[in-house]
Amino acid sequence: MTSDTSPAPSQRPVDLTDCDREPIHQLGRVQSYGALLALSSDWIVQHASTNLEEILGMSHEEALGRPLADLIVSDGFDRIRASLRTAEGGETAVRLFGVVLKANGKSFDVSLHASGPYLIVEFEPKLETRGRDVMTDVYPQIARLRRDRGLERLARDAAMGLQALSGFDSVMIYQFQPDQSGKVIAETRKDQQRLYDGLRFPASDIPVQARALYKRALLRLIADVDDPGAPVLPGVDLNGQPLDMSLAVTRAVSPIHIEYLRNMGVGASMSVSIMRDGELWGLFACHHNHPRYIDYELRTAIEMYAHMFSYELSKFEDGERKQAQSDTASLQRTLMGHMADGKALSESLMAVSDEIRLVIPHDGLVLYENEEFSATGTTPTKEEFAGIARMLDRSIGSSTFATDQLGRAHEPARDFPERAAGLLAIPISKRPRDYLVLFRRQIADTVEWAGDPTKPAQLGPNGVRLTPRKSFEVWRETVTGRSAPWTNQQCHAAELLRTVLLEIFLKITDATSAERKRAQEHQELLISELNHRVRNILNLMRGLLAQSRSSARSLEEFTDNLDGRIQALARAHDQLTAEHWEPASLHGLISCEFAAYADRKAERVIITGPDALISPKAYTTLALVLHEMATNSIKYGGLCDSGGRVEIALSTDHSGGLLIDWKERGGPPVTPPKRRGFGSIIIENSIPHELRGDAEISYKMTGVEAQFRIPPTTIAELIDQPGTEGDVAASPAAQTGAAFRLSGQGLVLEDTLIIAMDAAGVLEDLGARDVKITSSVEGALTWLEATRPDFAVLDVNLGDEQSVPVAERLHKMGVPFVLATGYGSAPDLLAIYPPCTVVQKPFSSDSLREALQNAIA
Repeated sequence: MTSDTSPAPSQRPVDLTDCDREPIHQLGRVQSYGALLALSSDWIVQHASTNLEEILGMSHEEALGRPLADLIVSDGFDRIRASLRTAEGGETAVRLFGVVLKANGKSFDVSLHASGPYLIVEFEPKLETRGRDVMTDVYPQIARLRRDRGLERLARDAAMGLQALSGFDSVMIYQFQPDQSGKVIAETRKDQQRLYDGLRFPASDIPVQARALYKRALLRLIADVDDPGAPVLPGVDLNGQPLDMSLAVTRAVSPIHIEYLRNMGVGASMSVSIMRDGELWGLFACHHNHPRYIDYELRTAIEMYAHMFSYELSKFEDGERKQAQSDTASLQRTLMGHMADGKALSESLMAVSDEIRLVIPHDGLVLYENEEFSATGTTPTKEEFAGIARMLDRSIGSSTFATDQLGRAHEPARDFPERAAGLLAIPISKRPRDYLVLFRRQIADTVEWAGDPTKPAQLGPNGVRLTPRKSFEVWRETVTGRSAPWTNQQCHAAELLRTVLLEIFLKITDATSAERKRAQEHQELLISELNHRVRNILNLMRGLLAQSRSSARSLEEFTDNLDGRIQALARAHDQLTAEHWEPASLHGLISCEFAAYADRKAERVIITGPDALISPKAYTTLALVLHEMATNSIKYGGLCDSGGRVEIALSTDHSGGLLIDWKERGGPPVTPPKRRGFGSIIIENSIPHELRGDAEISYKMTGVEAQFRIPPTTIAELIDQPGTEGDVAASPAAQTGAAFRLSGQGLVLEDTLIIAMDAAGVLEDLGARDVKITSSVEGALTWLEATRPDFAVLDVNLGDEQSVPVAERLHKMGVPFVLATGYGSAPDLLAIYPPCTVVQKPFSSDSLREALQNAIA
């Protein structure tokens, strides 16, 4: 059905906001089923309805100016006065049922409420005596309200229950929509028809001030649309102000609304508000073909029934919100799983777009991060979205924003509704803004209205005001440029997702900043440490050469001593810089540090107490600290002369932490250092900062003393009975090393000439008759084409190439070989080589001999 909404030339302009401005709370009349008195604070009647004689048996003129106590019996007055305290200053009326007001014993239902300076008292005669309590009929209907079967079933059951209680011919549940229009979501009728179920009603059908009154007065009965009512006199007070009857239960009805109901063919009407979180969610709209009065006590029970429906409705929506929370939590876990794999936020969000679609259905998704555009599904182009982003920056603040008509908020979007008619924007950062935006395409929808929603303006019996439409036939409107609406639950899920993404975004930002700071600090520390270590190693090498030369009695002894000390230094360096350790012995670490630097003075290091296997991270930290302590004792402390010693006592505390008590005795007198260098910082701060332990060092005259505490979290295992320091069992190869000899031709592949010559010398000393030295893979492979060696030594890294091809050729030829490397164990690197024996650089003649023996065996 279509309609021409253009006004006829003869029609005068009509202001469509007249309904919104009509003072429906100041109509100055009551409906005939009840009477009204307005009392001053001293109980004197100031206003009275003209039907007072029909209700109480006295004229309104007699009542005006008289105390209420003179108009009713004392028992009734006492009951009203006792309830006054509850009524004063409240927004809710006090209800009294079965109050005797006249000497004839006739009872009334009474309503009391405050209105400005007045106490409004309303009386409704009890028309009949109930055989049972009204709540007996209400409780079974409440029990039938079941929220676990969906909103549609809940609404239908509620409508049927209210019809059973009220006896009205039809009961509808009318839900307000985001645009303030209304939709009938449930309808039950005695004639079994469905006249309005599923239809929409324009927002103008219930004006703004009517919706405000529905929030204050939750039940409204219109017993007879043809009731002329009774005026309340005087019409104004001494200040010329009409009486505010907003909460009066007998308040008369707006003529516009009466005409509206007559046009619907309704004889009586009752509306009951449905509240949700303090806001008007909808109405029970009850209609009767003929006049129908329901007494105040039953209306109160019906109002309680509506409260119970509101409660069930709240629980139903809370359940959907909880489901949204659960779905969002699951989505968060999935998203964090992607990010835990090292993926960027944009890549992770794109990967979980299907999961987001399950929680919040959409057609396309855009992530706008740092002005970078990432999209999946049906979305605007990058250029089109730039305009949308500017609109969002200007308009939405920090909360989510949803619209099913993007073209209204952003006019350029009217050009691409097939890609983006609806939008749900989720801000995920502070300014400059970053957004996750979900889009929905337009849907070709037909909305069925109960009459023309444009409601043509016509002059009628109400004068120059809007006249209610007379037709409620189905009026179909084809909607374009609009998407499916975003539901409250979907918007709630979007808010939850915003919280998740904002937290992730901030964590990423903070983590990146913190990681950058840690990396910078770590780099500075490594540079300082590298500089420190390189200089120390160079000085140490000079010292080792000088000391070995001065103490050696022969060239062979000098070579052996120097070789052993270099090996000890290399072992300490491996312990300090290895990346993939298993927990290692603290005793071994201490012994290794002293063995590398103290020569025979290491015999004056006494270690007592249990050993401990230290975690890799803590092992690195302890290596730094013990290195500084050991070198200081050799340079300045207990081991710098021939008489001192170092006592290291290990023990545990009550919490499982490991205590290291370091004492130097017998050395020269100790004086505190004049400046605090890098070594002092390492000793004092490394363990507290990196391990959350404790460190303290004292420079006493009797010798340096230090106490360190290592927390239990860094200790993998305690060993109560450690082995004897320095008692290291030799390997079988070492035990038989002196008897091992080589024979035949050898190959050395090494790009550093001095190391190559050293290896070749070791091979020749072991009996090799000829050793070929080459520095490249190509040279080695060329030589192998004509020669089959008996054994080989291969370096791993040859400048810009590795020795893998040569190793594979030797393995295929059945030639045993040793792989020499300075990379430590490096399992990922060694995995690409054929099975072989590995020797660590710098190697000695003993270690190379042992490796060759194992390889050949």
